[in-house]
Amino acid sequence: MHWKLVIDATDPHRQAAFWAAALEYTLEDHSTLISGLLKAGAITPDLLTEVDGRQAWLSLAAVRHPEDPHDPASDTGLGRRVLFQRVPEPKQGKNRLHLDLHPGPDARAATVTRLEALGATTLREVAEPGGSWTVMQDPEGNEFCVH
Repeated sequence: MHWKLVIDATDPHRQAAFWAAALEYTLEDHSTLISGLLKAGAITPDLLTEVDGRQAWLSLAAVRHPEDPHDPASDTGLGRRVLFQRVPEPKQGKNRLHLDLHPGPDARAATVTRLEALGATTLREVAEPGGSWTVMQDPEGNEFCVH
């Protein structure tokens, strides 16, 4: 079963950049695909934006695991992949789904510090008989945990 996780975002490119750095994933570059589609007349420029000097989808951005296969023509990941899609409304309420990051118990504090430098915020520390973790928010307020 092939799947990807899709996350709503008001700024998909900012979210993709954050999560690429947080997960140490590769930020997908769809500019070659976009160029071919433009030349073929299959898409119009209003569907696009520019990110880091390259053409990108206005409403979509994605990250993929650097060791997983990908389509070289489109740079689309064929394995572990997270897609961010633009939505008009901001996040409301608690997440029904979230990511847990597991850098290891000796690396948790350093990982939390690194993620804060990338734009995440710490919400709280949790210590329970079954374990401990840090609850954080990404730049758009989506909760995730660092174990």
